Amino acid sequence: MGMLAWVMMAIALWHFTIFLPDRFWSGIIGAFLGALAGGVVSGLLISGLSVPGNDEISVLTALYAVPGAVAGVALVYWIGVRQEDAADEAAYRT
Repeated sequence: MGMLAWVMMAIALWHFTIFLPDRFWSGIIGAFLGALAGGVVSGLLISGLSVPGNDEISVLTALYAVPGAVAGVALVYWIGVRQEDAADEAAYRT
């Protein structure tokens, strides 16, 4: 159940990427995958590399995914910006 809470929180945070310019690596799908992977990784790290079961979850369990989901989206955005800038620079040279 803990994994479900982390995934749902990551998806909820991913919805806010609509307010950012679409410069994500692989577009909005890349942002989705970054949020999902980051949320699961941070949830696992904060909970001690174990997935909490039904009796062990609380509202706090879902919040474990927040730092990772934000970091995952930021990483995918940073990669996308670098690729876009590199493509612009290559086009400028020719």
